[in-house]
Amino acid sequence: MLRIEQVTKRYGELVALAGVSLEIRAGEFFGLLGPNGAGKSTLMSLVSGLRRPDSGVLELAGRPIAARTAETVAAIGLVPQSLALYEDLSADENLRVFGRLHGLAGAALARRVDECLDAVQLRDRRRDKVKTYSGGMRRRLNLAASLLHRPKLLLCDEPTVGVDPQSRNAIFDLLQQLNREGLTVIYSTHYMEEATRLCTRIGIIDHGRILALGALGELLGRLPYAEVVSFPRTPETARVLPAFRGFGELVETDDQAALRLAGQARLSQVFAAAEAAGVPDRVFQLKRPSLEDVFLHLTGKSLRE
Repeated sequence: MLRIEQVTKRYGELVALAGVSLEIRAGEFFGLLGPNGAGKSTLMSLVSGLRRPDSGVLELAGRPIAARTAETVAAIGLVPQSLALYEDLSADENLRVFGRLHGLAGAALARRVDECLDAVQLRDRRRDKVKTYSGGMRRRLNLAASLLHRPKLLLCDEPTVGVDPQSRNAIFDLLQQLNREGLTVIYSTHYMEEATRLCTRIGIIDHGRILALGALGELLGRLPYAEVVSFPRTPETARVLPAFRGFGELVETDDQAALRLAGQARLSQVFAAAEAAGVPDRVFQLKRPSLEDVFLHLTGKSLRE
């Protein structure tokens, strides 16, 4: 569906993308995960054809995206991070404007407007001006505008920023349904829970470079540990710290500690050591690593920094 090869984009001295290469398969739900300023929006603007790369290749179904052919324009839908709506127009009027820009007219346009309003659950507010909408309603209408022309590839650039939980779940459910029906989705986010819930494959990006690429299980497999035991730092738990250091990496803060089990270390050994030191099991919490842990392992910083 999409081939990105050694793409670089600069803004003056700032290197927004540095030799990014990706291939997106048809029907994929691909997540682009990284902090603000990582290069996600720049990559989306290049794939949508709104900007041109300084070097590298971007092809959609074998056609250069930079050429902006009728086929490539019709095949791509973009949900931009900044709302692209006319606030003094109603939802119905907004969708009719965008539909005409994509060459829709007459009964076909009216039918698609109805279908898209239904999809984002805004039919009952179709006559109201957008400036009366909540943030979540605007985000849903923004998504509807990108779907009018039935694109084959949908680019979602952080589409849930500032959205209430109900609208967020409605957006998630719609995107997953569309993906099951065959729509290819590229979804950028800095929320690891969104990438975990939605994406079949994830690319972790920071400072304009792809740091890791794969399904969730593959990314978690890059960690040198598979389980984490966390507990408060107290005089009581301090008794077991010397033994725990032999089981893996011990990360300590002022009031918390976390043991990342390494190699052949087993939970049974951990709890046996705690029992021997007289530390009760109830103070410990066991968790599986997350995408946040992968990002921290790769970059040394929190995902939201």
